[in-house]
Amino acid sequence: MTESGRDVAVIIGKLVLVCLVASLMLGLTYVPTQEQLEINKIEAQEEAMKEVVPSASDFEPVYSGEQILYYRAFDSSGNLVGYAFFSEENGYNGPVELAGGIDSSFNTITGMEVMGHSETPGLGAKITEDKFKNKFSGLAVEDLQLSQNGGSIDAITGATTSSHAVVDALNSKIDEIKEHET
Repeated sequence: MTESGRDVAVIIGKLVLVCLVASLMLGLTYVPTQEQLEINKIEAQEEAMKEVVPSASDFEPVYSGEQILYYRAFDSSGNLVGYAFFSEENGYNGPVELAGGIDSSFNTITGMEVMGHSETPGLGAKITEDKFKNKFSGLAVEDLQLSQNGGSIDAITGATTSSHAVVDALNSKIDEIKEHET
């Protein structure tokens, strides 16, 4: 092998070694990080359920196969006080993920929290503001529509699609729970 051939082989060997070390380091940090992210997600969901059904102290998951559909919410005496759920609907820039709550008679929204979104800052992102979220607490389910469609929810100016995503996510999951529970 010529001297230039040996130089190329040494360079390739060093690159392979660097790549192996980098891959090993990435692999060693990925697994624990993913586990912590999952723990954080579960904690955020538990906190959100307490926010959207404030009278509940215990939540029981309802499954379809291995997938959780929603949660039955119970007070400290074990009485069913409502249902908590997670739902997703496409907004303007991507999915809007939210937690919602409804009373046990399916008449009143008990709360709504946005869990994630990629909406436009200053417009669609206003779905996370208390001014918008508070419109849902205590709202009759029959009024859960945008005002332009005969409901009680005023869409955020310049962000009708984002507002619609929240309303649609709540309505679709409430309908699913009603169908499953009755």
